Amino acid sequence: MTRKIALVGNPNVGKSTIFNALTGLHQHTGNWAGVTVSCTCGGFSIGGQEFSAIDLPGIYSFDVRSQEEAVTRDYVRSKDFDTLLLICDATCLERGLHLLAQATDLLKERTEIHSLPQIVLCINLCDEAKKKGICIDFPLLEQELKIPVVACTARKKSGLKDLRQALASDPGLMPACSACPMCASCSLAEAISTQKLPVPFDPVKTAGRAVTYTKSDYRRREEKLDRILTGSMSGGLIMCLLLVGIFWLTITGANYPSSLLWDFFFGIETFLAQAAQTAGLPDWFIGAFIYGIFRVVSWIVSVMLPPMAIFFPLFTLLEDFGYLPRAAFNMDGAFHKCRACGKQCLTMAMGLGCNAAGVVGCRIIDSPRERLIAILTNSLIPCNGRFPLLLTMISLFFMGGSGFWTTGEAAALSGPTAVLTSFLPALALTAFILAGIAATLGSSWLLSHTLLKGVPSSFTLELPPYRRPQLGKVLVRSLFDRTLFVLGRAVAVAAPAGLVIWLTANITIGDQSLLLWFSGFFDPLGRLMGLDGIILMAFILGFPANEIVLPIILMAYLQTGCLVDMNDKSALAALLFSHGWTARTVVCMAIFSLFHWPCSTTCLTVRKETGSLKWTAVAFLLPTCIGVALCVLTAALWKIIL
Repeated sequence: MTRKIALVGNPNVGKSTIFNALTGLHQHTGNWAGVTVSCTCGGFSIGGQEFSAIDLPGIYSFDVRSQEEAVTRDYVRSKDFDTLLLICDATCLERGLHLLAQATDLLKERTEIHSLPQIVLCINLCDEAKKKGICIDFPLLEQELKIPVVACTARKKSGLKDLRQALASDPGLMPACSACPMCASCSLAEAISTQKLPVPFDPVKTAGRAVTYTKSDYRRREEKLDRILTGSMSGGLIMCLLLVGIFWLTITGANYPSSLLWDFFFGIETFLAQAAQTAGLPDWFIGAFIYGIFRVVSWIVSVMLPPMAIFFPLFTLLEDFGYLPRAAFNMDGAFHKCRACGKQCLTMAMGLGCNAAGVVGCRIIDSPRERLIAILTNSLIPCNGRFPLLLTMISLFFMGGSGFWTTGEAAALSGPTAVLTSFLPALALTAFILAGIAATLGSSWLLSHTLLKGVPSSFTLELPPYRRPQLGKVLVRSLFDRTLFVLGRAVAVAAPAGLVIWLTANITIGDQSLLLWFSGFFDPLGRLMGLDGIILMAFILGFPANEIVLPIILMAYLQTGCLVDMNDKSALAALLFSHGWTARTVVCMAIFSLFHWPCSTTCLTVRKETGSLKWTAVAFLLPTCIGVALCVLTAALWKIIL
């Protein structure tokens, strides 16, 4: 029969890493508290014996304060497992022993001896303890607790063999506790004598006897780093510099692979079109499926994949290093003043990669009110899909000789133009990100004082130790868990969108296509916002994926009937200028690129997480209203000032 193992432990003790090592699955193992928000199962075998492992959410105490902690407590109370694998941190043994004592008390509630599980104590992160001069007497612990105690460094695969042996061992092999104060006929005493439960112990005294310290200043280096990374002045500055650095690397590194992917996919497109024509397929079929669906999918892969393949590993390196919880600490005060939760900083950071992932990440927030605030405001942070359009607008904005600028406007721009560097796009993109953060804080304050009134809750945020990132795992995890996952969802919605776009561009009413008819309907609102109807229509058709907004605009201007590319920025600027674009149009376009409705994937995710069409509508309308209002205001002020 399959033996079931429940993995329990504090956050940041490497529980998910041990689970992955035992089962061979690759669960996300982020270096911050609360990353595991649902139970994950996996199977493995030892010596012919089959095992099923359940990775439970991290928990600090069985006196629960959140839904995730309640899941762990209720499962430990159940009779649905044979072994409780309790994992603790070697650098903080006392905290792990407190959790072991609480787990033992919960298991004592069972009245049937045969239903009591075996307990195995795994002390992980022994390498971190050694660096800090923390020595643990493991034989003494095993002697006092009378249960298997295993030393482990899961990241380096050390101790996993001993852990497997302990899980496969017969609980009755350990010697009985002769000093047990309970009656031999007592069911609990019998359970202890068969070594299913540890003998009664004091966590503080047991840790004091088992742990010795050889370095009095073992945390000095971490404390110095924390004073810099979480300082009142330096913390915010370092956050901005890290953003600039990540965006610069992403922007400069994505251009060449994006061009290669573009040439590759459109080479395939040419081959497919020729093959279809040779096979005698009708023109409408070739247009709809090759120049419609295939071209849109190719465009999204070419544009999205390279920057995501660079951004996500860089972001994961910060996560693995232990920086993201410190960023949340820096932002906690600002969110607390908005009556929101500091953990919203973490979900906001997830939104930089994908807003849908950020919405799902809001599960780590305990308060339902604050979780809803985080969900509704996540789309105010631009995701990876909006970066190409934002960067294009940034590049066009500083092209003083493109024809966008009047003489006075070009003169006003001459100062910044003289000091342009390769960091300018990254700096401008960082400024947009900071604007998105400001909008998130402002919207959180507004929601907490209107629709979602309430007092901000407190939460425990553990600052994990600084760890050297594992480059191999970072690359694999970033590629499969994030990059390909997000790209797959984008392609899934882009394929039918490609067909719709082709149909609107090729079905005509009179002498105009449906695309131009709809654009004419939205033109008055577009002009009021400093844009035009075609731009608004492109954003609407780009609802499945933001990457195709600019290609739709070019398709409508050129009347090609299918998406077109224009990598030459000068030629692109000349085309847009010939269709009435000015510097004001570029600025308003950039603002609306930052603040507009979330994509279809994010909306579906909001609907799933909230279970409410009302809150999905609020999540849709909130960034849209901000974007429309800012564009109207900017267009009006531009006419007055310039």
